[in-house]
Amino acid sequence: MSSIVIHQAVKRYANGFEALKGINAEIGSGSFTVILGPSGAGKSTLLRLMNGLETPTSGEVSINSETVRKSNLRRIRHSVSMVFQQFNLVDRLSVVTNVLTGRLAHRSWLGSVFYLFRQSDMQIAQQALERVGLLDKAWNRADKLSGGQQQRVGIARALAQQPKIILADEPVASLDPVASEEIMVLLREICTRDQITVVVNLHQVELAKRFADRIIGMNQGQIVFDGPPEQLTSLALQKIYHREGAEYENVHAALANA
Repeated sequence: MSSIVIHQAVKRYANGFEALKGINAEIGSGSFTVILGPSGAGKSTLLRLMNGLETPTSGEVSINSETVRKSNLRRIRHSVSMVFQQFNLVDRLSVVTNVLTGRLAHRSWLGSVFYLFRQSDMQIAQQALERVGLLDKAWNRADKLSGGQQQRVGIARALAQQPKIILADEPVASLDPVASEEIMVLLREICTRDQITVVVNLHQVELAKRFADRIIGMNQGQIVFDGPPEQLTSLALQKIYHREGAEYENVHAALANA
């Protein structure tokens, strides 16, 4: 069964730039998929289509067999949560309050405006913090944590939403190698243990090869590779990281400029 189906998705902006050029893909339920590619390849745009932050110019995206539209966006976002590159935490709020914002989609409009949470929401938030190893930091200000800890709060917030799908846009781009490893291990464990579908945008080829069930390689708004990590050869990487007007002698040169 597919959690996400993308059919002939095109995204063209007002200035004429075409970020996505007829993307077709199906992402299976409970899988761990990495979208790999250079900056400007269309990775973030594709991820934003999946949770309705962007609307396709043509084509469609379906989440759990329901086409994403403005009219059903709130309902779809009940089951789709995001993890962001820059964490998107409210620095002055406590860690647990940041995690509780993951419950806003489950509250009424009035409850969302006034941050009205139930005791059950607090229990869910605490369980999420325990899951990421930060329950002891629950009442600390978010800006007092390290980058790796802040990203774990971001993952706890995503878990508090009790999603079926987690979309992570460059979640380790601003982290050191040790913290990056911790975040990828955590996301992989969530996928395996909870059978949550995880889709991660990455630049790091080695992390993609180690953690993904499937890698989708993008370049210039198109899918140029789609397969398991063991099929990600040097030739495939050259296709993914090829830049218009430049010829690379080998994949190492390509990656050095990615």
